[in-house]
Amino acid sequence: MSSDQHQTDEPVTTICPYCGVGCGIQVQQGDDPGDVQFMPWGDAPVNEGRICIKGGAATEVVDHEDRLTDPLIKDNSGEFREATWDECYEFIVDELERIRAAYGPDAVGFFGSSKTMNEENYLLQKIARRYGTNNVDNCTRMCHASTVWALRTSLGAGAMTNSMADLRAETDVFWIQGANPGEQHPIANSQYFRQAVLDGATVIQIDPHANKTTRSFQIDETDRHMHLQLNPGTDVPLLNIVLKTVLENDWLDDEFIAERTEGFEHLQETLADFDTEAAAEECAVPLADIELAAEKYATADNAAIFTGMGMSQHRCGVDNVQNEINLALITGNLGRPGTGVNPLRGQNNVQGTCDVGAMPNVLPGYQLVDDDEARERVEEVWGFDIPDEPGLTNVEVSHEFGDGIRGLYVMGENPIMSEPDANRVAERMEELEFMVVQDIFPTETAEYADVILPATTWAERGGTVTNTDRRVQRMRGVEKVHENTKHDLEILSEIGTRLFGAAGFDFDTPEAVFEELRQVCPSYHGMTYDLLGEEGLHWPCYELGDEGDPYLYEEEFDTESGLGHIEGVSHTPPAETPDEDYPLILTTGRLEEHYNTGTMSRRSSTLNRQTPENFVDVHPADAERYSIEAGQMVTLASRRGEITVEAKVTDDTKEGVVWTTPHFAAASANKLTNDVLDDRAKIPEYKAAAAEIEVELEPDAD
Repeated sequence: MSSDQHQTDEPVTTICPYCGVGCGIQVQQGDDPGDVQFMPWGDAPVNEGRICIKGGAATEVVDHEDRLTDPLIKDNSGEFREATWDECYEFIVDELERIRAAYGPDAVGFFGSSKTMNEENYLLQKIARRYGTNNVDNCTRMCHASTVWALRTSLGAGAMTNSMADLRAETDVFWIQGANPGEQHPIANSQYFRQAVLDGATVIQIDPHANKTTRSFQIDETDRHMHLQLNPGTDVPLLNIVLKTVLENDWLDDEFIAERTEGFEHLQETLADFDTEAAAEECAVPLADIELAAEKYATADNAAIFTGMGMSQHRCGVDNVQNEINLALITGNLGRPGTGVNPLRGQNNVQGTCDVGAMPNVLPGYQLVDDDEARERVEEVWGFDIPDEPGLTNVEVSHEFGDGIRGLYVMGENPIMSEPDANRVAERMEELEFMVVQDIFPTETAEYADVILPATTWAERGGTVTNTDRRVQRMRGVEKVHENTKHDLEILSEIGTRLFGAAGFDFDTPEAVFEELRQVCPSYHGMTYDLLGEEGLHWPCYELGDEGDPYLYEEEFDTESGLGHIEGVSHTPPAETPDEDYPLILTTGRLEEHYNTGTMSRRSSTLNRQTPENFVDVHPADAERYSIEAGQMVTLASRRGEITVEAKVTDDTKEGVVWTTPHFAAASANKLTNDVLDDRAKIPEYKAAAAEIEVELEPDAD
């Protein structure tokens, strides 16, 4: 039992396993180990006891009938059989050593998980680098890799610049672009953002799809909400209109630009001949509305930008986020409460998984692997050489299955569901020589594995996770529900020890791993388990006793020059645009009731009652053109595949744009999405693809 597991009748405080808000909850175990119940935690620092539907239902999956309870090995007939842990460990080690000897260490990829703890992801990336490869990545590649890239290179850190608490207290204008906190971060939206609007703040929402966020800010007797419903993939033109409007009206912070930024002249040159009327037509948003939004943002005392996957999941994702940074810098909206550029991170530990180095180009603390000094500092603690060139991202790894990549280690991820062009991912996965899947359920990916290792759930173990505003918090677990499952950290420690010896891999507790993490991750160095306590700390904490920073860059940016980087960008349209064969634009998004690939949420009876199957939103004009009635089953197709879903006729979407979700295995949007990548961040373009609809069946008689 880990130091953060408890055999007690008292409830245990921990963190919700779903989104990145980091809500505190309590869990309590009955006389039967499988009887794990949710309880509110009234004093939780982030959510103050309030919880969304997913958090309230989180314990429903802990003892679900689908739980993996014993290790499995695929036999010669292609069927799985139960095996002992020793047999699995020996098989894994033998295969990893065989592949390295035959093809070299870069023939294996390692996938970390944003649903597991900092300590577990830290140990996985350490194993990968000791194995001799930087081919380690996590799901941030599919959600916010471009955001991390732009923020890190232009400001210094790939994270929210501010805290939710200071934003609620100080922000006058919320600029929410490509994010849907009403569904994806419900407690942040209701507890922080909507509360600020009730207190007088204004919201400018930019999104192709009207959603619960849109409706949450339609507050009676106010006009402090604008929704700019642009065409998918036109965020750069819209922001360039905003930037040119700010320049032409001299709504600039000249002192901030002069003292704290570089590159302003490049932005001026980029926009010199920019045609705002033509850009507004391309966006399909009235020019006057965009100019009014620009005025509201630029003339506010404190304006904060919130960015989401609607911005990052494009082949120009880095440019999209860079343009948001440009807007914040030229108006001086950085470095103080109520301002900043704030990515709303998806999963409960996607921020921490990146912080601890589970990415191919950085070590813990975002230290570049090709920075000799940084690499040598980490090597001194680890005691082995680290490869000095960035590895492959997870999408690049999947493109190489059966060719450059012969083996794969997957911890808590489901790439067959989460990666774009999913049908091809499955075909390529069959070409692997060896794959390990370490998970709590038999995922769609696990069907292709050679070894399946049963892990414990979020409620059964301890460690730390880092939420969307950089708050590192402790999770605590109850007693194990199934005797023959193991904690992810225990599994990794055993595999690392068997591969490389006990030194550096034999850890008894998550706290012991965290103590080593502190030595190689400067922004976590001042944290300990005791100091984290119940409240947690916002990184950076460079020295013991640091209380953390609720907002960043008060005096300077964490760039080489100390200046914020401005860079003008031009429009890059989506890789696919409508044509005669595929005349619609497909875009995607999440639902409040489900999460990502649905591994947990689709096994929750409460959540499934809300939304049991996938659907597609179709604009009334398109429904009339295709003779589609509400409730009718239709085939939604792209050049990569097709799915059959129920049609919902709604003006939530724009004419010519269809919208669906990735949560449901039988009809996942990712069978349709495009795997073209952003050149720098290597994130796929989930948010724009050419599509077509065919009517399949008559409307239901009911």
